[in-house]
Amino acid sequence: MTWDVALILGIDGLANGAIYLLAGIGLVLIFSVTRVVFVPFGDIAAFSALTLAAFETGKLPPTIGMVIFLAALALLTEVGSLLRKGESRHIPKALLLWGVLPLVPCAIAWAAARAGVPVALQIVASVLLVVPVAPLLARVVFQPIADASGLVLLIVSLALHFLLSGLGLLFFGPEGSRTSALTSATLTLGDGFTVSGQVVLMVSAAIVLSGLFFLVFERTVTGKALRATAVNRTGARLVGIRPARTALLAYGCASLLAGLIGVLIAPVTTMYYDSGFIIGLKAFVAAIIGGLVSYPVTAIGALAVGIIESFASFWSGALKDVIVFSLLIPVLMARSYMARHHEEEAEEIDQ
Repeated sequence: MTWDVALILGIDGLANGAIYLLAGIGLVLIFSVTRVVFVPFGDIAAFSALTLAAFETGKLPPTIGMVIFLAALALLTEVGSLLRKGESRHIPKALLLWGVLPLVPCAIAWAAARAGVPVALQIVASVLLVVPVAPLLARVVFQPIADASGLVLLIVSLALHFLLSGLGLLFFGPEGSRTSALTSATLTLGDGFTVSGQVVLMVSAAIVLSGLFFLVFERTVTGKALRATAVNRTGARLVGIRPARTALLAYGCASLLAGLIGVLIAPVTTMYYDSGFIIGLKAFVAAIIGGLVSYPVTAIGALAVGIIESFASFWSGALKDVIVFSLLIPVLMARSYMARHHEEEAEEIDQ
């Protein structure tokens, strides 16, 4: 391997790591607030990419119908819950939140499907269209079982992934799609080495969005409410923070990240109806490295996963996924050892 090849692989790894970083942030955000390992995260990213591909071919994206159907289910679930609690006075608010707001991105997407619409509007519409998906799924599936065990939540999340994957096959078919590059610019480094603008855009997006999330969590009331819920749900409830509301906010932010990931990755990777699963799985490896709680360590893990995947694909394309997923073994062993060490220290203190 020459230095030129190593540099190419390193840049490719940084681009992949940037995507896994954004996905890892979304997974950690949802898990820390709700205890749900949100397996369908990658499916939402795939829906965003396939929606943009549908726009480029002049078709009306079937994602619109899925969002409308989920909105109807969420509205019925919310209204039924309010009637059982005897809080029918809140039904108009529920109609606005679950019946009207999710239709706004559907209307934008319907307008963007017309001929002659700028590409920028189609990109925005593709991202906005998938933003309601995770909150709607959370209201229908996860909120009624919010107090269930972590294993039950994981099983439900995995079943939801298979459901969305099947819907993706039904809506978009088995054929793969790739969109046009978001930018045709190139960055020239030393000795005539060039980097595509798409890669620069992916890395820049990861840096900017990570910085924005840091500012939100550190400087805003909403971010502090999310952090408080992640630390202690009962304590957050006692000081007036509603865990159900912060959970929906976390799902919405994660869904937005998934939509951006789909738009960023679609020009460089052929996306299929089930491509999102492998993206989410590799981001999950990064999240596990961060213990599903630490954003900085998750970011480091995501970059490590991206770089190792890139070099592993050079050495053995057939085994690159095996090498990446093998990272879980030493990480889990180290965390198991550390947990046992802390338990022994606690027992000594008690004695």
